[in-house]
Amino acid sequence: MTSQRIGYSRVSTTDQNPDSQRDALESAAVDAIHVDFYTGTKASRPQWDIARGKLRRGDTLVITRLDRLGRSTRDLLEIAKWLEDNGVHLEATEQKIDTATPEGRLFFTMIAAFAEFEHGMMVSRTKDGLAAARARGRVGGRKPKLTERQRADIRKRYEAKASPTELAEDYGVSRQTIYRVIGDAKA
Repeated sequence: MTSQRIGYSRVSTTDQNPDSQRDALESAAVDAIHVDFYTGTKASRPQWDIARGKLRRGDTLVITRLDRLGRSTRDLLEIAKWLEDNGVHLEATEQKIDTATPEGRLFFTMIAAFAEFEHGMMVSRTKDGLAAARARGRVGGRKPKLTERQRADIRKRYEAKASPTELAEDYGVSRQTIYRVIGDAKA
């Protein structure tokens, strides 16, 4: 079975014209072209799903630029990983990237390293921000549904044989919340 060259392009709105991408893909001698008129923020793009379904080991996915394929760096890397795992090459015509070559694979390795670094920095900044907020006496998360006084009252009423359903209705909370309050008292 011979390998295929599947072209994929995306424009964000129906107002944009995909002709320049289509022309570049035709010049790259693709066997089929799939064009999505979807914003990059949507995870499922119908024509991408069709193109992806056609790709087999040894095939090449041809795009004009990386930003036409992925919605974000993370999405692009996930797609690149899927392509690699399935033995599909990626070629970006305007950026001269071809993962069938050592240089192309190096390029994706560098992108992955930068994305991992970016993610690590974001996690670090988040942790630093939370620590600074805690140092100022602020804690994150949702406010408790019940005050400590209400929790004590629920425990007393439960011991006096009030049902969890009745308590939940009286305090405007779920039965699970009541069970948690009762369980906290037993622990």
